[in-house]
Amino acid sequence: MTILPVFSRSNTRMKSVFCFFCILVLSLPYSGSAQVTGGQYAFEYLLMSNSPHVSALGGIVPASNDPDVTFTLQNPGLLQDKMHNQLAIGYNNYYAGISIANLQYAYQVPQLHTTFALGIQYLNYGKFDQTDLFGNILGEVRASDFSINLSAARTYKQHWQYGATLKFAYSHLADRNAFAILADVGVAYVDTANLLVVGIVGKNMGVTLDRYYSGATAEPLPFDLQFGISKQLKNVPLRLFMAAHHLYQWDIRYNNPADKVNDNFFGTDDSSAVKEKSYFADKLFRHLNFGAELTLARRVTLTAAYSHLHRSELAASDRKGLAGFSLGVGVHLSKIQVRYSRTYFTTAGAYNEIGFAFQLNKFFGIGNKTTPWGWNASY
Repeated sequence: MTILPVFSRSNTRMKSVFCFFCILVLSLPYSGSAQVTGGQYAFEYLLMSNSPHVSALGGIVPASNDPDVTFTLQNPGLLQDKMHNQLAIGYNNYYAGISIANLQYAYQVPQLHTTFALGIQYLNYGKFDQTDLFGNILGEVRASDFSINLSAARTYKQHWQYGATLKFAYSHLADRNAFAILADVGVAYVDTANLLVVGIVGKNMGVTLDRYYSGATAEPLPFDLQFGISKQLKNVPLRLFMAAHHLYQWDIRYNNPADKVNDNFFGTDDSSAVKEKSYFADKLFRHLNFGAELTLARRVTLTAAYSHLHRSELAASDRKGLAGFSLGVGVHLSKIQVRYSRTYFTTAGAYNEIGFAFQLNKFFGIGNKTTPWGWNASY
């Protein structure tokens, strides 16, 4: 595979898209912290999985040629005309009684040679007791987050797809509110002959317009730079996935003082002889997720994935169990797709997620009057 001709002088449009993507990524402020534990950023829910299919693949899918509209929120470059008139809804029974709902819809506009998508994320954290300094209950407060996502994507030449997503994110935590506008920019290379997809996406680049505390410094946003590859084996109904995340920072390992070792030859307590191990392999694999999807009789898919970052940070040291693994199953019918996933973030237990994808024109045949709309079009 060669990509050099794509960036020749004559192909100015693709060159402009690529340069714009690079400028956006390189202009972002660098964070020197050597870990990606929660609580460091506002609107971190924007990095969460938005469907059971995504969850079953480890929560990050920058590259895939599967016509699943929920992949749009993973990489807008994966939005394609095959997703025309597809509506996907999902419900996530998350930890601690938190409920999460997702919706994604795509529509192809042939006059503009562009596929558009609308998405909604909603997280309900429930009710909490409001107390004073002495613990007296004053009432109840609520907490929730939601975002509205607008995406657009086009194809370029035979193999390239590029797109962008504009996000309007809102957060309500008791008596505090915040609002931000963010954007994802993604590119995908799809080689149908070799059953290979390569994708790269910069996520959550934006600005906070309304802060939790007026006048205070705005909290950093959860930017991520991701790269992925998916490969369908030719003689086996098996597709392999690899996703790399937090590519803008090498060391995302938790800085644990217990990892330091005494390098003094005599074993005495000398602070100058204490050094930290390199942990090169651990640091490398914390950036990587691995997944596989097996298709049975063209109607059923079995999915499994592994995240070394989740297992390393969330598993108990003496009993890791299935922490870091995720499993899923999908049933593909002519009018509807049903997916279920079970994700083991921690040793303590897993959460379940279910989703449905509908082909609306097969459910609702509005008639010939909708022909100019392309309602019944297939790609």
